[in-house]
Amino acid sequence: MNGRTVGGTMDRRSGQALVLVAAAAMALTACGDPPGGREAGQAVTPSAESWTETVTPSPPDDTTAPSSSTPSKAPASDTATAMPTYRVSDTATPTSAPSATPSASSRTSRAAFERPSRGGVELPPTGTGPLQGRRVVVDPGHNGVYDARINERQVPAGGGRRKACNTSGTANSAMSEHELTWDVASALAADLQSRGATVWLTRPDDRGVGPCVDERAGIGNRVGADLVVSIHADGNTSASARGFHIITSATMKGGPEAESRSQDLARLVRDEMATTGMPISTYLGRRGIDVRSDIAGVNLSEPPAVMLEMGNMRHPRDAALFADRGWRQKTSAALADAVTSSIGR
Repeated sequence: MNGRTVGGTMDRRSGQALVLVAAAAMALTACGDPPGGREAGQAVTPSAESWTETVTPSPPDDTTAPSSSTPSKAPASDTATAMPTYRVSDTATPTSAPSATPSASSRTSRAAFERPSRGGVELPPTGTGPLQGRRVVVDPGHNGVYDARINERQVPAGGGRRKACNTSGTANSAMSEHELTWDVASALAADLQSRGATVWLTRPDDRGVGPCVDERAGIGNRVGADLVVSIHADGNTSASARGFHIITSATMKGGPEAESRSQDLARLVRDEMATTGMPISTYLGRRGIDVRSDIAGVNLSEPPAVMLEMGNMRHPRDAALFADRGWRQKTSAALADAVTSSIGR
């Protein structure tokens, strides 16, 4: 969720949204088979060997005082229209989120994510194809858990702005935004790997906190990414607000060339997303693309970068699609196709 939507809500209790999800479901990740034996866009669980931990914890920013203001947005349950419950178990086989399995690596992840981390998780190619030699950053929006100490810490957002480090996103009665974005992002990463790309996930699992929004942009800048795709879902409470839109920046760190290429990527993402069954946004953007100057993840990016809002979690028809494993697979495949059209060889 991008934070500007009228009536949008950041749910401080989004971690509790899992109560209504099937007991085995830590996240919505759709597990698949190794490349070559799965449908396009279906997630695979990276093997322990495929995970290269590059997380380097950074100390807290002692020069930045935490925001003393109380968030003005009330929890979703206090403001949102009542919605039907879509249990993941009705539409998918829940699996644990992909993560590094060796105990040492797990300890590294836990230590790094006790506070906003620096780095990212590098995933090497698992196949050859049109993305061979390309570097792609995939950002599963938001944090796996809510932590007010981190959420309220202010970080640079570009253009002299500052905003909250990060949150666990919005939620409906069945799922949290961070679960949904992790599911689609991990499937996208696996698809891109199978096409030859090296992929950086901005967070290693769906259980931790961080990185902050400025650091997520910094990952792509440091690794020399060819492009960045950030995945979110909106939380507008208007009864008529539904559909996806893509956010680009008018003030990118990468300058006019990055802004122009981001617009090209946004159009590709829009055209591919239109094939998934989710309509173009009825309430934001012009033909599904919203150019802004207040989103840190795209403002601070040097390579081309877009943020996809997959739909509105508050709208029951959009929520039904989010709960459908088949739709999530279509979405990850659509994003992989857009990336391939943009930078494929």
